Amino acid sequence: MSNTRFQAALKLQPQATPPIWMMRQAGRYHWHYQNLRKKHSFEELCKVPELAAEVAFGPVDDFDFDTAILFSDILFPLEAFGMGLRFGDEGPKLGWHLSTLEDLNKFYPLEQAVEFMGFQKDAVIQTRKKIPKDKSLIGFVGGPWTLFCYATQGKHDGNLILPKISVKLREGFYEKILALLKENIRLQLEGGAEIVMIFDTAAGDASPVFFQEAILPTINVLVEAFPGKIGYYAKNLAPGSLQSLREVSGLTGFGMDHRTDIVGFLGNGSHFVQGNFDQALLFMESGEFKKYLNSWIRPFLDLAPEKRAGWVCGLGHGVLPKTPEANIRTFVSTIREAFV
Repeated sequence: MSNTRFQAALKLQPQATPPIWMMRQAGRYHWHYQNLRKKHSFEELCKVPELAAEVAFGPVDDFDFDTAILFSDILFPLEAFGMGLRFGDEGPKLGWHLSTLEDLNKFYPLEQAVEFMGFQKDAVIQTRKKIPKDKSLIGFVGGPWTLFCYATQGKHDGNLILPKISVKLREGFYEKILALLKENIRLQLEGGAEIVMIFDTAAGDASPVFFQEAILPTINVLVEAFPGKIGYYAKNLAPGSLQSLREVSGLTGFGMDHRTDIVGFLGNGSHFVQGNFDQALLFMESGEFKKYLNSWIRPFLDLAPEKRAGWVCGLGHGVLPKTPEANIRTFVSTIREAFV
């Protein structure tokens, strides 16, 4: 019960046609999601396993992607610890923020938090039942650093001075969140996820030194707990940080955003590489879009299959709201026609 192209990419086996997976492929751009959203809140779509499975199934059924991904949100572990969480038009909002070491004592016990996160395992189970047997299934969690940014200041971008300078608070938070994330990953793998991606949005703001000293150790902890089962993505990652990431033993692979030439990272013999067409170009008129897409494809076509082994074809980041669905279909069909 998996996709042969995706499994070949994970195993770094040469193949003519790469698997296609787009982050946020089940999001707001898609008619299927919009119809479900008319009847249910975002939180219901995440926390009711059958609904989460239906959301994840929609784009796989419509666009024939090779993989589905758990439909959920990276912030639920913070809710599991008792920080409160609501979703509105302005985005996610926590009930309170961390500011002192004493605030960590407000967190619910780990056992209670793990029990809360059980809905994600159930969602993975239901998604695996819903999607075709020849499709793969990916889970995900938020990166500890990104979750710390949210926990301290309610966002993951902009001015990140507070989370960067709060060393003792960060270390205390890491101790608690890593314990929960390990259990969260275990739940998703037990539910049927083939790998679990760490989405670490805020890591792109870090210097290479800060990344290596304050972020990478947490990734190592999770990878060591589940070797060969963890992937990583952070947009706009500094070249030095990316190089540090590539040296993590046991990391299955990583995604790359559109700012980096991905071709030279393929066929590396140690990691799958996901990406990395510029998602904004999907908004072009169809003729212009097809021209840019073909230009992007050309360097990949010049590589022998063994030189692009491990490639998971997709975007530099997630599918943006209001992306024309016709261009998503064109993307998939063009890749499949070009790489045969």
